[in-house]
Amino acid sequence: MANGEKRDYYEVLEVHRNASETEIKKAYRKLAIKYHPDKNPGNKEAEESFKEVSEAYEVLSDPQKRAQYDQFGHAGLGGGGFNASGFGFGAGTPFGDIFGDIFGDIFGGGRQQRGRGRRGDDLLYNLEISFEEAAFGVESRIEVPYNKRCSTCGGSGAKPGTEPKVCPTCRGAGQVRFQQGYFSVSRTCNHCNGEGRIIDSPCGACRGTGSVKDTKTMSVKIPAGVETGNRLKLSGEGGQGTKGGMNGDLYVSISVKPHPVFNRDNNDVICEIPISFAQAALGAEIPVPTLDGKMNLKVPEGTQSGKVFRLRDKGIPVLQGYGRGDQLVIIKVETPVNLNKKQRELLEEFARIGGEEIHPMKKNFFDNQVDLFS
Repeated sequence: MANGEKRDYYEVLEVHRNASETEIKKAYRKLAIKYHPDKNPGNKEAEESFKEVSEAYEVLSDPQKRAQYDQFGHAGLGGGGFNASGFGFGAGTPFGDIFGDIFGDIFGGGRQQRGRGRRGDDLLYNLEISFEEAAFGVESRIEVPYNKRCSTCGGSGAKPGTEPKVCPTCRGAGQVRFQQGYFSVSRTCNHCNGEGRIIDSPCGACRGTGSVKDTKTMSVKIPAGVETGNRLKLSGEGGQGTKGGMNGDLYVSISVKPHPVFNRDNNDVICEIPISFAQAALGAEIPVPTLDGKMNLKVPEGTQSGKVFRLRDKGIPVLQGYGRGDQLVIIKVETPVNLNKKQRELLEEFARIGGEEIHPMKKNFFDNQVDLFS
């Protein structure tokens, strides 16, 4: 706030002037979590921002104060709409209905988990696929160990014919409140571990957990263009929730096997192709492997080792997009070895015609030094 002037409350909460009560509440919740002192310890700027958004919400969440502010601005609030002494968030304040959710996000847990059972575990499955499968996609069948909802008790954890009881400590809320300075803070109930219910007679099949171990077989579609490290999320395919909780998610982590010929650079495919000295000097048409099969590449005469040829649209398809990368063909000129007599004579003749020294390595060290400085 430059020069001590208050900013417009709608600007502070980043909403338009016709914003609904729900939009204002959502905007405040987002900013309060962002600037909360417990998430920004020692950050004075974040603390001031937190006070500013709280002040704006206290006014705009109250229909009477909002009407006064809309008509007269800050002057209509009698010198300010925020009272530091009333900086509490329990029942009876404009913050009481949403700050339980905010503290759930800050300290772990949230209102949505109270007394509503246990969410299933998130699972991670490591899937290894070939280079070609990563390029073009594949449908794989996988076997996943997971926690299955107990069929004997239906996931309640209670012995058939009995019912879980409401926790007497939290009265089914799953959390208990306590005062911490200005704030009313919630924490998980230790008596029921946040479930809001107590089981006196546990199910014998699952021993009160509500789940048993099992394995399921399922089909997973891997999209074209994935690479090592990519993860696919299959919502609801993780461990099954118990006592009324939601299922967890399954994450499939991709690992691509190395290819004997191809390497990958983003969406481009790289390969090295060896050619002979004669092919490099005279030019040739050589077969080149690609992901789509073999194709012929014309190598012009005089091609040097390390020359790169680009094959358009022969690379990896763009993941969740359009088009493909290219294939880069790197030429490696091989030096002939184990020459027979005729080949050696021809090469020596070639060198003499070109004015090259045929046996430069046969010079002694002193001669080489003289040549170097002459």
